[in-house]
Amino acid sequence: MKVQSAYTDTSVFGGVFDDEFTVASRDFFDLVRRGVFELLISDISRKEIASAPAQVISLFDEMLALLRVVSVDDEILRLRDAYVSAGIVGDKWADDAGHVAAATIGMADLIVSWNFKHIVHFDKIRRYNAINLLNGYREIDIRSPAEVIYYDDQD
Repeated sequence: MKVQSAYTDTSVFGGVFDDEFTVASRDFFDLVRRGVFELLISDISRKEIASAPAQVISLFDEMLALLRVVSVDDEILRLRDAYVSAGIVGDKWADDAGHVAAATIGMADLIVSWNFKHIVHFDKIRRYNAINLLNGYREIDIRSPAEVIYYDDQD
């Protein structure tokens, strides 16, 4: 089985400590630890984690050895700006578009996020992928952790 590269924004790290999202978030990180997913993050994630609660920072630090950092460069910023210019998200949420751009340029197989407003939303996913194709990039799959973890009922 091919290891999938999964770009993860900070919502999944925080989700480990949120009652609503804890089970799927922990299961996702367990799959990362088992080598099912290669974990990707970006400089944007690092910046966001820096102001997170101590327990989120601790989890992030624990995962550092298992992840690859996508450095934000001009190519990522141009793609992020294309998403914003297309009205997928407003300027205030440019970092969310930056996550999608970093995952796309970083060649992630998918994005795993709990951000249903700006990333994991059926209309936004279509629009991100349309901009990707218009700019010569491939489409990217975008899912919540609950959609990528394994369940015991393998019927």
